[in-house]
Amino acid sequence: MIDAKMQDALNGQINAELYSAYLYLSMSAFYESQDLRGFANWMRVQFQEELAHAMKIYDHVNARDGRVTLQAVKEPPSDWDSPQAPFEAAYQHEQKVSGMFDKLADLAIQLRDHATHNFLEWFVAEQVEEEAAVKEIVQKLKLVDNSGEGLFLIDRELAQRVFTPPAA
Repeated sequence: MIDAKMQDALNGQINAELYSAYLYLSMSAFYESQDLRGFANWMRVQFQEELAHAMKIYDHVNARDGRVTLQAVKEPPSDWDSPQAPFEAAYQHEQKVSGMFDKLADLAIQLRDHATHNFLEWFVAEQVEEEAAVKEIVQKLKLVDNSGEGLFLIDRELAQRVFTPPAA
């Protein structure tokens, strides 16, 4: 059975992952309104990834005979100043989420919850990939400096992204 402290912390992380999904869906809607369909696609795929992350944690809590308790999800921003701004915000957000998973892993170690610590290692590694992917796009957007031609090329590239569910 999962420790109550760990259960509460994981329930908080489920909420954080659902917020992340909501944030990325909001970013996708912003890009749709700007006719940047590739950007919108990238964010929509990220939305799906975050939902999958929430469900992965949900399933872990249940598998450990814990109790999932859902909380209200905070409203995300819905408007940004430029095509670059949502990706910059996403990069900062992913850095914050990485810190959250580090704290969860620390708690699992403190509680000697080896099963949850092992489970969380997947997320720690995933966050390295998440940060790197978003940072790369931010760097490309800085290079093109909102030029129409550059945005067109990046939009075309981002349109190729597809959702691949994480392994069970």
